[in-house]
Amino acid sequence: MRHATLRQLRVFAVTARLLNFSRAAEELHLTQPAVSAQIRELEDHAGLPLFERVGRKTYLTAAGTELRHYAEAILVLVREADEAMARLQGVAGGKLNVSVISAGDYFFPRLVAAFIARHAGITLELAVHNREDLLRALADNTVDLAVMVRPPEDADTVQEAFAPHAYVLVAAATHPLARMHAIPVERVLRERFVMRERGSDTWIAMQEAFGRRARHVDVAMEIRSNETIKQAVQAGMGISFMSGHAVVPEVRSGQLAVLDVVGFPARRNWYVVHRRSKRLPPVALAFKAFLLAEAAGWIERDMAVAAPPGDMVRPRKKPRGAASQQVRTRAPRRR
Repeated sequence: MRHATLRQLRVFAVTARLLNFSRAAEELHLTQPAVSAQIRELEDHAGLPLFERVGRKTYLTAAGTELRHYAEAILVLVREADEAMARLQGVAGGKLNVSVISAGDYFFPRLVAAFIARHAGITLELAVHNREDLLRALADNTVDLAVMVRPPEDADTVQEAFAPHAYVLVAAATHPLARMHAIPVERVLRERFVMRERGSDTWIAMQEAFGRRARHVDVAMEIRSNETIKQAVQAGMGISFMSGHAVVPEVRSGQLAVLDVVGFPARRNWYVVHRRSKRLPPVALAFKAFLLAEAAGWIERDMAVAAPPGDMVRPRKKPRGAASQQVRTRAPRRR
């Protein structure tokens, strides 16, 4: 094993957790043959098979189970060493390790770019996940900061609201509802919906927004990709409940229309989250402060494009009984 590489151990650890080579390749941003090649090389070093297939399922062998324990321990030590070096470097020259849910990839890179432009030499590690994977990254301590709409409900994390987030109902620009105003919710529920998958932030937000009437939502398709959902809506395959961030380009170009539905948009907040016990490096602390101070202004300008009549970007107030969360919203700076 002395010839094994960190890359091989990292590929093995992810594959051992998922027990699926295709999903491991997707998470690692590699091809499946590349994952298989790394596993084969590690098996050569170990002198034993690490995985076995029974029917269509993949399992760890006894050697694989034993090696997983050591691989994860080694990777934790490497991360801790990396974080220690980052703390010594300070903001300039530090490493910013942040992850965001998929709705954030429509605006978040611009925020990161603005922050990096102010601080020389920052190394960026940015990942886009669904909610399940993002919560796992927090639990596994593989990310310094996580940006999401629905923070975890536990006392082991610090959660601070930094900007508003609105979910809207959208249809093709040629849809009859696109020309109507003050549309009753009951009228919308007569349409077919193209939705994100069950368990996603968007799905949960839709359930909350419609309340008891959510059971009447006719979901024609569940799709994991926002881009595919927008294409389906443009093609007239249904309407959708989506993050306002996701539809800004199509609304601006006239391909999609935000429907003027009574009681909508559904307003939420963006949160920056980290583990309570996490010793954040200076660059992460500086980026968190940047989000709390300035992100709302950036997002407000974007969201105004996708707004139906009325204010859709007003931050929500801190809910009563939420003392366990460190929730804070700030008004955008005047520009």
